[in-house]
Amino acid sequence: MVAPLRVGIAGLGTVGADVVRLIEVQSRVLSARCGRGVRVVSVTARSKAKKRGIDLRGITWAKNPLEIADDPNVDCFVELMGGVGDPALSAIEAALRNGKSVVTANKALIAKHGSKLAALAEKHGGALNFEAAVGAAIPVIKTLREGLAGTSINRVYGILNGTCNYILTRMELEGLSFADCLKDAQRLGYAEANPSFDVDGHDTAQKLAILASLAFGTKVAQNAVYVEGISSIAPADLRAADELGYRVKLLGVAVRTAKGIEQRVHPTMIPKSSSIAQVMGVTNAVTIDGDGVPPITLVGPGAGGAATASAVVADIADVARGIRANPFGRPVERLRVTSKAPMERHEGGYYIRLMARDLAGTAATIATRLAEQKISIESIVQRHPDGAFDAINNSAKPAPVPVILITYATSEDAVYRALQAVQKDKVITGRPQVIRIEKN
Repeated sequence: MVAPLRVGIAGLGTVGADVVRLIEVQSRVLSARCGRGVRVVSVTARSKAKKRGIDLRGITWAKNPLEIADDPNVDCFVELMGGVGDPALSAIEAALRNGKSVVTANKALIAKHGSKLAALAEKHGGALNFEAAVGAAIPVIKTLREGLAGTSINRVYGILNGTCNYILTRMELEGLSFADCLKDAQRLGYAEANPSFDVDGHDTAQKLAILASLAFGTKVAQNAVYVEGISSIAPADLRAADELGYRVKLLGVAVRTAKGIEQRVHPTMIPKSSSIAQVMGVTNAVTIDGDGVPPITLVGPGAGGAATASAVVADIADVARGIRANPFGRPVERLRVTSKAPMERHEGGYYIRLMARDLAGTAATIATRLAEQKISIESIVQRHPDGAFDAINNSAKPAPVPVILITYATSEDAVYRALQAVQKDKVITGRPQVIRIEKN
């Protein structure tokens, strides 16, 4: 009989408690699948007295995470504390130096220190598994690292934050403002009291940096990701997108270009016909484009205790089986350094919404400025509200008219040069709204 895998867990919040529960409930299944048992032998958390609804009898309560990392009776160290620094970082480093395997759901730590930790795992012979760090129960890490090991990846993109997808879904279906949807998301527990990490795109950026490393063989570098959030999106943009056959999503996109690897997070218009456009609410999805295979889209719950615990236990099962894959699919010495791609070089289609002054020659001026930058227009929509007037001056002066443009592929630099010229011409009011378009 092979001795059971002895697991130590640091962090007993919602996910940690669910991991302990799942290992107990699935004990026989895990033993059958792994060829050995899996047993939790040590745990630690901030409060020992907290009621967690799990049976910890027979399990050692460690004083701190480092005690588990240094314990010779622990084979696999599971970090579920969170945080980009200590105690999580020092405990994982200690566990890896001691030859233990490590499982973590800590996306922030992997996004910042992933390459360094992968090197430690390689040097000392342990595994470093982090499936739960991106997409919770969606097996995107294993898909990129193992399932598509023989495929050259051209693009990976996805909805990686349930809070943002929930807000944009409610805005689209109910015509609500961003502010109203955010308040409701906070009330329902989908958004934090301080939601900036989610709605400003930083959570998605951390996950995208990890996916880009796996897809393209680059060192994990969150600072190489261009980041833009969803707070500027208005109901008018979602209505226009619907009429034009698009849907607006906050996407994380990593793509191979002739100029290098482009990594970006921003609101994006995607065709309604695409698989990822159908993903609504708090659900996450990732699409992978590779040579020789049609796009693969993985959809599922991107957060939640049970979903995340499922991914953590799957990683523990891999350790029990003796699987030791390179954490990022390649030896660390073969991971290339990547830098932030200047967004002005980005090429693609654009949605542009302008508030044009209802004056003779306005449309011609806008068209001229776009033509000067060699920007071709795929479609244009102009609305004249009945009985509109200038509410600011309360006069009969015609109100600005919404003009919506969809461009063919062009450069971001050209778009903003044209819009700067249009603003100088004083034929529009306010700031133009610009949303990038991602084709299938």
